[in-house]
This record gives sequence, C-alpha cells and structure tokens, in this order.
Amino acid sequence: MPKNPECRLLVAAAWTDYALLDSGAGAKLERYGAVRVIRPEPQAMWRRSLPEREWLAADAIFEAGSAEDSGNWRSPKPLPESWPISYPGRAGGVVLAARLTPFRHLGLFPEQASHWDWAAKRIAAARATGRAPRVLNLFAYTGAASIAAALAGAEVTHVDASKKAIAWAKENQALSGLDERSIRWIAEDVVAFLRREVRRGRSYDGIFLDPPKFGRGDQGQVWKLFDDLPEVLALCRQLLAPEALFLVLTTYAIRASFASLHYLLLETLGGLGGTIESGEICLAERATGRVLPTALFGRWGPE
Repeated sequence: MPKNPECRLLVAAAWTDYALLDSGAGAKLERYGAVRVIRPEPQAMWRRSLPEREWLAADAIFEAGSAEDSGNWRSPKPLPESWPISYPGRAGGVVLAARLTPFRHLGLFPEQASHWDWAAKRIAAARATGRAPRVLNLFAYTGAASIAAALAGAEVTHVDASKKAIAWAKENQALSGLDERSIRWIAEDVVAFLRREVRRGRSYDGIFLDPPKFGRGDQGQVWKLFDDLPEVLALCRQLLAPEALFLVLTTYAIRASFASLHYLLLETLGGLGGTIESGEICLAERATGRVLPTALFGRWGPE
C-alpha cells in the first residue's frame, strides 16, 4: 500500500518586486513593482488586517464578471501598458513584463517562484558536471519557468497553443537578457506535440507542466484537465531521460486535491525511484505572515 502523502506548503519568499500586502473578505491586495492591485480571492475568508485607506489607495481593481475569470479592471489613474518585474531568487535574472489582462491576472504567477528555484538548483548542479540539461515547459504561457531554466543553463523547449502568449514570453526573454536562440518556441497543442516527440524518440531532463482546467489547442482541440491529464503525464513519463532531474506539475483546478496529483504521479512515475512531494504553493502576507494557498502541485526528483 502506498504511504499517504503529506501536504507541503511551499512559500515563494524571495520576491522584492512583488508582495502580497493583505487579504481578506474575498480579495487580495498585491504590489507588482510600484503598482498596487486588488483581485478577487475566494479563499481569503478571514478579516483584512490593513486599514481601509491602504485598500482605497490601490492603483487598479479587478471587478469580476458573471463568467469565471472574466471581468474588467478599473483604474483610478492612468497606468502604463506594461512594466517590468524582476525576480532575484536562485533563478536570478528573471525579468517579466506585467500587464493587466481580462482574465484577472497580470501575466505572471509569483507563487510559482518556489518551483523556478527548485528546478534551477538541479539544472545548475547538472551543468557543473558537464551536462547540458534539456527542459520542456508545457502549457508554458508567458514563459517564466522557461526563462528561469534557460538562465540556469538548460536548453529549453517552450510549448503553448497561444501565439499571443508566446509573443509575450519572447518579450520576457528579451527583458531577461537572454539570447534569441536560448529557447525553442513551439506554438502547438500540447498533446499533439507530446505524441510526436514520443514517436521521434526525444528525451528531456526536466519537465514543467501547468495545465488549465479547460482550453483549446491550435487546431481547436478541446482540453479538459480531469479527462486528459493522465495521458499527458504518461507521455511525459516516456520523454523523461534515464538520468532526469525533475518533473513539476501545477494546477489551479480547485476541485482537485493535492492527494489526487500525488497518487497520479506515483502511478505514472512508478519505477523511476526518487521522491514525489505534493501540496500547495503559497504566498505570505506582508501584514500578518499568514500564507495564502493559490494552487496545487506535485513534483518528482531523483533524490
């Protein structure tokens, strides 16, 4: 019988250009660079800690619409179209363009920095032995993990069905001072890409995947997390090199459980040895130090 998993809470604590200032009453107050924003946060069921004047001083407020993740931003004063956010952690040198999107986020997910550092440490250690690790980033969006891996010394393949997201990722690549050839860009449905890579006999030393709950591929293919994730993980298993360094899975699907991810990874990666850990990635409030969970994760490493 498999041992029941323990829920780990990973807190992204190395940020200077980002801060979770406060949360409560179904919302969170954050700072991206010099810009303060308020976004809905259903998990923040507690009372707010900062005085109301701090919330009223926000530069932009996302007002949710009737559909999930829909709505509009309201800004009391004009804001730049985008502005740079830098991350100084182990993956140091990551610079990302923040901008207000119709989907309530700003093009980066600060809580994932824990994964960037964890993977960068393994990539750098492999580089020190003369290896040139190959890393695959799936559902890669604006490319923060791709850039962190490239800065650590990996040869990165970045896959996302959205050409607009890849254009944003290339902007982040330039902001981070990376050569245009440092990342291989693939605008394609992830499942179709993985099936082809398996047929070609390709292998990768590290894999990031951050699948949405629902999506469409470049040819209109429908993605449903609960239906399609097992096949994607099975394909990733076939692509992991014999001396692979890591696999990191993140999901913002709130109906799932960290234990669900853990047992799926345990089943799929059986025989690899190593360690599987799972839990939630979090942000710590500046006001109180309490942590706000934002997503579920499961990750594997050889030790």
